[in-house]
Amino acid sequence: MNGIIDLGIYQVAFAYVFIIILIMILRAKGIPREKEVLISSIRMTLQLILVGYVLVYLFETMNPFLTVLVLIIMQTFAIYNIRQRTKNPLGKDLKRIVAVSMISGTLVSILFFLFVVVQISPWYDPQYVIPIAGMLIGNSMTGVSLGVSRLTDGMREQKSLVEGALMLGATPKKAAKEIVDQAFDAAILPTVNSMVGMGIVFLPGMMTGQILSGVSPITAIAYQIAIMLGILGSVSLTVILFVQLGYKSFFNDRDQLKTDES
Repeated sequence: MNGIIDLGIYQVAFAYVFIIILIMILRAKGIPREKEVLISSIRMTLQLILVGYVLVYLFETMNPFLTVLVLIIMQTFAIYNIRQRTKNPLGKDLKRIVAVSMISGTLVSILFFLFVVVQISPWYDPQYVIPIAGMLIGNSMTGVSLGVSRLTDGMREQKSLVEGALMLGATPKKAAKEIVDQAFDAAILPTVNSMVGMGIVFLPGMMTGQILSGVSPITAIAYQIAIMLGILGSVSLTVILFVQLGYKSFFNDRDQLKTDES
């Protein structure tokens, strides 16, 4: 197998030609997005460079406390991003449920994947823990964000239907069942759809990166299959925890819809 081709600074710089092409297209179409594209490109570059040096330090240090600290930071930012992405204001109960769901669902998935699937040793090896945790937490964050939006929108838009069901004697669980099911379905659909075309329509990033780094395609495929199943499990677990706990925050102790869920 051929050796790994290292990309120098000039080679990476050539890739920014695609940014120039995009800006030219935006200007030709009269779409005012040039500043946003430039800022996002600069932020992406600086953030990845910083992360690269941090990862080098973590890999060389192999400190369990630093590995756990990185996981805590990742979880914190994920929960913060979920709250920021939601267009509807979240009450205290719903914010707490978002945090509980993300931490519980992703932690169980990460531990299972690392100890049962990959079986890493030592348990805190950052070379495995951080990338795998990042993929599981990142995809779960997207899933819960979608679940939050669909649940809050559904409870507001279908408020009269829920109240009607309650008046006919339905429990809050039955009255909100359709909304909860729709929120769960919408949250996991992007993950399921990404699995459909994987391998035929496109090669996923993790697998491509491993192949480019010289890993056998068979090994890369095995890792990709495992991580996709792990992502699906993590998203499913975090979202089901959220929707099953989240709908309850819209009802009071007397099983009535709250006028203000905050």
